[in-house]
Amino acid sequence: MRKSLFAVAAFFAALPAFASTDVGVVKVSQGPVQIEREGRSVPATVGMAVRASDTLRTGANGSAGVTFADNSLVSVGPNTVFSIDKYRFDSTTHAGEFEGSLKKGKLAAVSGKMVKQTPESMKIRTPSSVMAVRGTEFVVSVEDAPAP
Repeated sequence: MRKSLFAVAAFFAALPAFASTDVGVVKVSQGPVQIEREGRSVPATVGMAVRASDTLRTGANGSAGVTFADNSLVSVGPNTVFSIDKYRFDSTTHAGEFEGSLKKGKLAAVSGKMVKQTPESMKIRTPSSVMAVRGTEFVVSVEDAPAP
């Protein structure tokens, strides 16, 4: 009996580790917005969890807003492709790192607790540059490359 009680307690203690793959939540989703995850594309709905390695893709009239675990806010506009490449955050120390790639479109962000703790912890890549975020608010735009 004692061993089975210990096994049940160990199982429930491990559950938060499985949920830790979620790094944020969709707070706003308007128009066509998809989340690409593990080779599949699903409609982004308010309250849906986002994970490191997810890609947000918006259509011509789409936009979305995501709040991350450190209270960073990221908004993407129409015709945008934004990938969450890496996200790690320690809620006790506020240490972590956030790396994303804006492949096209527009992104606006307000940095959260991790950037206040470590100013270089947030980076956004574009096709032509890498931006290390040291401030609190920024906007990035990537235009479609003209056809050769």
